[in-house]
Amino acid sequence: MTDGPLIVQSDKTLLLEVDHEQAEDARREIAPFAELERAPEHIHTYRLTPLGLWNARAAGHDAEGVIDTLLRYSRYAVPHALLVDIADTMDKYGRLKLVDDPVNGLVMVSNDLSVLEEVLRQKKTAGMFGKRIDDLTIVVHPSERGHLKQALLKIGWPAEDLAGYVDGEAHTIDLAEDGWSLRDYQRQAAEGFWHGGSGVVVLPCGAGKTLVGAAAMSMAKATTLILVTSSVSAQQWRDELIRRTSLTDEEIGEYSGARKEVRPVTIATYQVLTSRRKGVYPHLDLFDTRDWGLIIYDEVHLLPAPVFRFTADLQARRRLGLTATLVREDGNETEVFSLIGPKRYDAPWREIESQGYIAPADCVEVRVSLPDSDRLAYATAEQQDRYRLAATAKEKVPVVKQLIAKHPDEPTLVIGQYLDQLADLAEELKCPVITGETKLKERQSLYDQFRRGELPVLLVSKVANFSIDLPDASVAIQVSGSFGSRQEEAQRLGRILRPKQDGRTAHFYTIVVRDTVDAEFAANRQRFLAEQGYPYRILDAEDLSTTD
Repeated sequence: MTDGPLIVQSDKTLLLEVDHEQAEDARREIAPFAELERAPEHIHTYRLTPLGLWNARAAGHDAEGVIDTLLRYSRYAVPHALLVDIADTMDKYGRLKLVDDPVNGLVMVSNDLSVLEEVLRQKKTAGMFGKRIDDLTIVVHPSERGHLKQALLKIGWPAEDLAGYVDGEAHTIDLAEDGWSLRDYQRQAAEGFWHGGSGVVVLPCGAGKTLVGAAAMSMAKATTLILVTSSVSAQQWRDELIRRTSLTDEEIGEYSGARKEVRPVTIATYQVLTSRRKGVYPHLDLFDTRDWGLIIYDEVHLLPAPVFRFTADLQARRRLGLTATLVREDGNETEVFSLIGPKRYDAPWREIESQGYIAPADCVEVRVSLPDSDRLAYATAEQQDRYRLAATAKEKVPVVKQLIAKHPDEPTLVIGQYLDQLADLAEELKCPVITGETKLKERQSLYDQFRRGELPVLLVSKVANFSIDLPDASVAIQVSGSFGSRQEEAQRLGRILRPKQDGRTAHFYTIVVRDTVDAEFAANRQRFLAEQGYPYRILDAEDLSTTD
C-alpha cells in the first residue's frame, strides 16, 4: 500500500486526487482503459467499463498491466473481486476469432467450447452461421461479418477479427515529403492502424489527423473513399492531399450536393450519403462503385446511423476512423468499436502540447446571473425550453464584449448554437456571422479574411465545430452549445489549438448562467477535456474586469 493518488473501489470507480504529485502520471496510465465520469475541482471520478477494457486489450494492453497500474497508484488495498473481474473481462476479448480459412472461407474459431455453444444459441446470432466444421470452428456467412461482430459485442463476447482484407483496386499514392516529414506520433498512428488493418486513431484537433490519413493511403496504395463532415472539409482534404502526396487534382473527386465525381480518391460528405428520397438512400451505392482498398471516416464520432448500417457490409475493406474525441452522447461507441475497429492509437492532448505541436490553452468558465424577472420566467418555463432560455440570456452579451476587449490584438471566434442569439451578437459587435445558411463562397471568403487578419472577430454557429482550419485563431468565446456534448466542447477548443508563431497561450471561454441547466450541461461538456488535463478556472462575470 502506498500514498498514491488513486482510490480504487469495488463498484469499478476510480477516484483520482488531482493535486497529488503523482496525479498526472496516474492519469496518463489509466487513460487507455478508464473513462472519466465526473471532474470537479479536487477529485476526478473514472469508471472501468467492459468497452474501455476491450479497447485497451485490442490496443495491446493486457490484464496484468492494468492490474499493475491500479496496484501501483492505489492508496488503499484494491478489492480482490475487482481484480478478478478485470482479468475475466479482458480475457473475453479474443476467445472468439474470425479468420480466413483457405478451404471454408470466413470462419469463427473459439478456444472454449462452452463459449461457442453459448453464442450459437443466442437469438441475436441466428442465421449468421453456416456449417459446423468441428467442435471449435464454424463457417460464417461473409455478408454477416460486421453484423456478427455487433451481435457478439452486445452479448459480451467481442470477437477479434483476423480474417484479413481485400487489397482493392491498386492506385499509386506516395507521400511527398519535400521540406517536411511526418511527426513521430503521426507515423506511429499510421503504423498502428496498418498493423491492425482497421480501427480508430484519436489525435487532438490541430495535430494533423489528415496527414495520418495520407500516410495510411500511402501504405495501402489503393483506391480510397474518404467520408467527411462538410464541403469545406472536403476542400481542405483535397488541398492537403495535393500538397502532401503524389496525387494530382484529376485523381481526386468530390461527391457532395454540388458535385458527383467518382475518382481513384473520392471525398464524400456524410450529408449526401445519408440524404433520403422516398424512404431510400440513393447515394449509399457509392460504397460499391469501385473496389475500394481503404475507407477513411473523418470525425468518426459523428458517423450517422445509415452509414453504420452500410459499414457492417464493408468488413473486408480496410477502415480508418479519425477523431479527436471518441465519445458519443448517443452511446454508440460500441458500434464504432465493432464496425470501424478498436482504438489503434490515442495520444494525450497534453503530451502533444509538451512537444510543441499544439498550443497551450487556458480554459475559463465565466458565470453570469439571471436578474430576478428572468429567473422567474426560467423557473416557470417547461423543461424542454429551459436550456434555450438560459443559454441565450442577454446577460451574456456584455461579457462577450469584455472578453473581446481583454484580447484586443488576438483573432477571436465567438461560437454559439442559436442563430437568433448570433444575429443579435453580430449586430452588437458589428461582426459578420457564419451559419449553415451562409453560401460556401461567402463562407470561404470570410474565413480567408479572418486568416489574413482583416477580421479580428468572427461569429460562427456549429458549422465551425469541425474540420475548419483557422490556424491563427487564439481566443474562442462559447455562448451556447448542443446541450451537454463533450465532443463539441473538445472540437471547439480545438479551433484555437494550432501552435502560434510567437508561442502564446490560447484562451477558451465558456459563458454559463449559474443555477440553471446551462451550468449542468457545461459540467458534462467539460468532462472529456478534464480527462485530457485541461482544468477550467471559474470566474464570476462581475470579477472579470479585475482579472488578468
